[in-house]
Amino acid sequence: MFSINTSDTDLVGLSTPDPLRYAFSRKKGAHAGGHMSAIAPERVQEELKGALRFASTNIGAARCLYIHIPFCRVRCTYCNFFQYASSKTLMSQYFDALVKEIRWKSSFAWSQSAPFQAVYVGGGTPTDLSSEQLKVLGQMIRSSFPLTADCEITLEGRVNRFDTQKFESALEGGFNRFSFGVQSFDNTVRLAAKRLDKSDYVMDRLQSMVRYNAAPIVIDLLYGLPHQNLENWQHDLESYLESGVDGVDLYQLIEMKGLPMERAVEQGKLPMPADTAMKATMFQMGVEFMAKHHQRRLSVNHWASGNRERSIYNSLAKTTAEVLPIGAGAGGNINGFAMMQSRDMDTYIHAINQEQFPTMGLMQVAKDAALTSAIKSAFDRGVLSRSRLDKVAGYSLFEALKPLFEAWQSNGLVDVDNHYVQLTLAGQFWSVTLAQNAIQIIQENSKSALSTQVIIDAAVA
Repeated sequence: MFSINTSDTDLVGLSTPDPLRYAFSRKKGAHAGGHMSAIAPERVQEELKGALRFASTNIGAARCLYIHIPFCRVRCTYCNFFQYASSKTLMSQYFDALVKEIRWKSSFAWSQSAPFQAVYVGGGTPTDLSSEQLKVLGQMIRSSFPLTADCEITLEGRVNRFDTQKFESALEGGFNRFSFGVQSFDNTVRLAAKRLDKSDYVMDRLQSMVRYNAAPIVIDLLYGLPHQNLENWQHDLESYLESGVDGVDLYQLIEMKGLPMERAVEQGKLPMPADTAMKATMFQMGVEFMAKHHQRRLSVNHWASGNRERSIYNSLAKTTAEVLPIGAGAGGNINGFAMMQSRDMDTYIHAINQEQFPTMGLMQVAKDAALTSAIKSAFDRGVLSRSRLDKVAGYSLFEALKPLFEAWQSNGLVDVDNHYVQLTLAGQFWSVTLAQNAIQIIQENSKSALSTQVIIDAAVA
């Protein structure tokens, strides 16, 4: 049996009449995760070449490609990903290096040994690339890597300056899904967040692309921003339906630490963003709105308006799928290694020109990575299966975690039976926190068991 302190409110939440808003003081972060160990810098190049030199032995496993475009015209006040302003000269130099990296990495045996199910071009703002660059990039992806027949190739960005010519060029290049960070349709909220363009223009561009009927169009809406209230959040939800797009992600503002928003609030230039209780109310409004209008739920945060939107990359990235990273600031995992590529442009370009991996950190994935991924994926879907969890763990983990599940149930976060743990509305809002807490319990008990075994082995010796 696991040692689980069910009186630890940081672990099981508070016993409160309103767990949606007050089960925990705040979310732990945007994503759950596990532990990894660092590879010595002098071994990085050799280890990565070894990982890619041979064909994958994990035949049938899911794999994705992530390509990072680290440029934006402006930095949004809530954004922690801004790297470089969209200079045409610098973007041209970067694109040349990106093409070289695609050619180089696609030449490895690992890259050619199995098809990729999903490709995601993110940023930054990939839609700041020129029409010709978008077309070339799409064509290179399709010609350089083996892809499944139904491979989802997503281009992320904003509608700003993504005109009809760019859209048609991207389609011609082979992109078959488009994801736009709208965040809000309210002009006051947009201006405060430094989002470009007025809401009328955003709506017009979205509806124009939808009318092509050529690829799924999905959007992100962010709740908890300065100047957001329940009234304009309701309008955002209604605007999603009005736009006619194929899907929507509802994300909450997590942290302000170190962001332009924090400084603006401190200087009195922006009001405080919503607190956790208000964001919980907004989440509830979103869930109830989507249910009322019969939107198909793909995860705790993502809905589709019909059968066209699949969100393959986002789903696979939360599992044990391998992700080949390309571009400055791209992250991924291959053959038991997790990596992040350098964000520094000069470092990145120099490394690619030398056919060196521009990796600023290489980690050995933990032995329990598959289990950690299974838990993250399950909580993202909103339901944890006993059979699936025990199969991945290789032992009766569901039963070992039962005291944790029952404590969550007592606090209104989940419903538990002999086969499943299903997140309540409150549990869905706190899903990342719950996943992280489950992973924490498993890792703590695994360390305890390992320490005990070491002591026993020493005594026997």
